[in-house]
Amino acid sequence: MYRYSSDKFERILLTEESIKLADTYIAEKVVGKTSLEDCRHIALATINRVDVLASWNFKHIVNLDRIKGYNSVNYKLGYPMIEIRSPKDLLHYED
Repeated sequence: MYRYSSDKFERILLTEESIKLADTYIAEKVVGKTSLEDCRHIALATINRVDVLASWNFKHIVNLDRIKGYNSVNYKLGYPMIEIRSPKDLLHYED
């Protein structure tokens, strides 16, 4: 298990801008209303320009069609594309 010190993390707060972006993902039918929290997670990562969003949620987040949908909305609204991957894709093994 990897352990990281607290200085490796930054707490970000839900803003009006991220709420609107998340609501737009739902309005554009990227996912349904029941995925609001997932949309907020993605919106926060998008607005805060994270390098890569890692998730084990393969149904609503780490899903190629959904990623294309999130990025389509981001592109239309002038936000950057978001890179979304499974945590296992981000692990580096030593040979």
